[in-house]
Parts: sequence; structure tokens; C-alpha cells
Amino acid sequence: MNRIGKLYFRYGTMGSAKTALLLTTAYNFEERGMEYLCMKPIIDNRESENVIRSRIGIERRCLWIYPDSDLYELAKNIFEETLVVKDWILIDEAQFLTRQQVDQLARIVDDYGSNVVCYGLRTDFRTEMFEGSKRLFEIADTIDEIKSTCSCGRKTIVNARIDKDGMIVTDGNQVEIGGDDKYVALCRHCWLNRRMESAERNALKFRPE
Repeated sequence: MNRIGKLYFRYGTMGSAKTALLLTTAYNFEERGMEYLCMKPIIDNRESENVIRSRIGIERRCLWIYPDSDLYELAKNIFEETLVVKDWILIDEAQFLTRQQVDQLARIVDDYGSNVVCYGLRTDFRTEMFEGSKRLFEIADTIDEIKSTCSCGRKTIVNARIDKDGMIVTDGNQVEIGGDDKYVALCRHCWLNRRMESAERNALKFRPE
């Protein structure tokens, strides 16, 4: 009987413990003797080594994914060299994948029966979808939201970018790697209010005397 795998997308805002969930899942697979791979786009360059590291302090080595990496060929070569088809492939920061790379992951699922679980953000600081996330929403077999709570009690949905003064930033490149110093997860209500506060502050700052 052929193995039947699935392509999963598990998304949440920054600080929703996506990476911690990936790492604990990997540890569970290891304890059970299951074959798995951990991977991560190299665009997230906060680590000098090829590791996936959570804010709570746990980490695990991984394979880098480069912008021109063919993930299907990469998996095929690994499976042939080790003579083992991995049961699970876990991918962190999946929003940074290209559309083509998401399609390649789907081919791994369909051709080899591996389960591929992608963890990442849905949208950027302007609430616009990343390329990789958009494609995952289009073709993933299973989509799960990892929920977290705003300081006001509502569900977070916005990965807001902030400046050194904690004011909301609405301009800039889509990708700017950072942690709590550059981003805060907010509900839509708080995001809109803080955007208005930032706009009012900027208007006062540049008002001629």
C-alpha cells in the first residue's frame, strides 16, 4: 500500500510559539524513532549556525533552504542516499518560501507519502500575505491557526512593526528580520488604534512652528 502524506500549514502571529511547537514535535518524533527532517529558509539569518531556536531556549539543527533550493530534488537525494523516506519534514519560517518551493513540497507529499508541516506567519507588518503563505493557503491539505492573545484580550492577527520608540511603522521592505525590538503581535483593533496614534505623533512632529 502506498503511503499517503499531507501538506500542513500551521500559522500564527509572532510570539505564538510556532517554533516551540515545531521543536517539541521533533523531539517527540525522535523519542518514537520516527524519521524526520527539520528545515528553515536561510533568509532568517539571526542565527550564525543552521539551527532552529525558540524563544523559550530549545533548539535543533536543521538544513538551510536557499532562495534557489529545489526542495523536491533535495528530499529525493536525501531519501536515496539514506535509503529511507522521511516520515515527516518540519519547516520553520515557511512564509519565506517561494511559490515554487511550496509546490515542490506538495510533490514530496504526493510522490513519497511524507508528511510536510510548515510553520509560519500568514501576513507581514502591512497585513499583506507572504508569497509562501499565500501558496500554502491555496494548496495545503490541512491549515491550522496557532492562536495567541493581544494585551487587550482579543486574538492577535497582525505582526506590527515598531520603531525604537514603540510606534507603529507602516513603510519599508516586506522582510526585515527582528524580534521583540522590531515587532509586536496585536489584534486588529489595537493595531488600528496604534496606527492612528503614530500618525498623530508624526503629524505633530513635523508641524511647522
